[in-house]
Amino acid sequence: MGNILVCDDERSICELLDIALRRDGHKVETVTGGDLAKRKIDSALFDVIVTDIKMPGVDGVEVLRHAHQISPESAVILMTAVDDYEAAVQAVKAGGATDYIRKSPGLVDEVKLAIARSLTKVSLSRQNFALRRDAATRNSLDNIIGASPALEKLKQTIRTVATTSSTILVYGESGTGKELVARAVHTCSPRAGEAFVSVNCGAFPETLLESELFGYVKGAFTGANQNRRGLFEVADQGTIFLDEIGEMTMPMQVKLLRVLQERTVRPVGGTSEIPVDVRVIAATNRDLDRQVTEGTFREDLYYRLNVIPIRVPGLRERREDVPLLANHFLKKYAPAAGKSIHAVAAASLEALTGYDWPGNVRQLENTIERAVALETTSELHVELPAERPKARAVAAGAETATNFAAGAVLPEGVNMENYVAQIERSLLQSALGQTNGVQVRAADVLGISYRSFRHLMKKYEL
Repeated sequence: MGNILVCDDERSICELLDIALRRDGHKVETVTGGDLAKRKIDSALFDVIVTDIKMPGVDGVEVLRHAHQISPESAVILMTAVDDYEAAVQAVKAGGATDYIRKSPGLVDEVKLAIARSLTKVSLSRQNFALRRDAATRNSLDNIIGASPALEKLKQTIRTVATTSSTILVYGESGTGKELVARAVHTCSPRAGEAFVSVNCGAFPETLLESELFGYVKGAFTGANQNRRGLFEVADQGTIFLDEIGEMTMPMQVKLLRVLQERTVRPVGGTSEIPVDVRVIAATNRDLDRQVTEGTFREDLYYRLNVIPIRVPGLRERREDVPLLANHFLKKYAPAAGKSIHAVAAASLEALTGYDWPGNVRQLENTIERAVALETTSELHVELPAERPKARAVAAGAETATNFAAGAVLPEGVNMENYVAQIERSLLQSALGQTNGVQVRAADVLGISYRSFRHLMKKYEL
């Protein structure tokens, strides 16, 4: 079913098509002039625009040009009388119009067929966009490497829940492969033939995230020169993966909650609701229970997302998978580096298996990639990662706090707030120094979100 705009200066034709198309389940808006059609196109997103060619003032060809400029994803069907048939044919040949129909006693049936053809094309176009966007990284259960009991249990959970349409919350430490799990759920589900759309909620400012998820109409903000569909619409009939959901601001949480409740989206600057049928999978490496208690995450949204929780185990909980993963990454990076490395050295495998991997699979992959780049023999020798700056910083901070607390007498005039501020400022400066001023990496070193890092930078005027 689609969102249809009908434009004809004959009110009787508008009313006839409105009744017929609504019976078929379409959402329909009608206008009786080209200028009104242009205004509608500016303020809402339509799947198909059906317009008469010959109208007083703004004619159908001008409506077509306006739609092509403002809403290029919309299909446009021209209705013609005998005397303007040639204009319709030329419009189709020029590539602007999707289809044309001669006005006749069978007009309603022909419009229905033309709309069905156009919606099929629109659907295929959206699917192709989503597939191109994710073709390089579409994954299934085969891409979740490992045979440990913990991983086999995870795979079985994926197979079980994939058949449903329930919302899923994937949680686990950073680097465990939460997006792989989300993609596997999608691939094993009845929606596998539709789009899988992934978005990192922590990578966008609030206003940009809203337009990214819900789309926008022309003029909604500076630079919005045409209508654009949001990722929820792109993922219609498929799956949308909301990574780092714990980073979402409270105002955005309210808007997301409404989408989950109503199953409709409203583009930024738009006036109408667009229905969407999307399976939502969210992921976080944060403790949402604690965030709910602290008041930084909405309790009602938490329950909407946590319908089916899936926990991804850390790599230290499935050490027997480390050799499989290490060899998998070796086969991935050795050919790319143009090296003939046949295996990981036994001593290195033993060391890798015994390491705790605080960065999980992502850290292991980076370690193997680095080892491959440095290796000069036919056997891979791996040096374990050095202690993380974050761990050193935390240890140093703990030692300082312990020494201060252990004093028999507190210094006269000590101010706890100022003391904590000095420590925070010092940690920020140290993290920036260790990452050569790269703020995103500095935030990771300190184990806080980039948004929190920026807030502290502003607070201490760094």
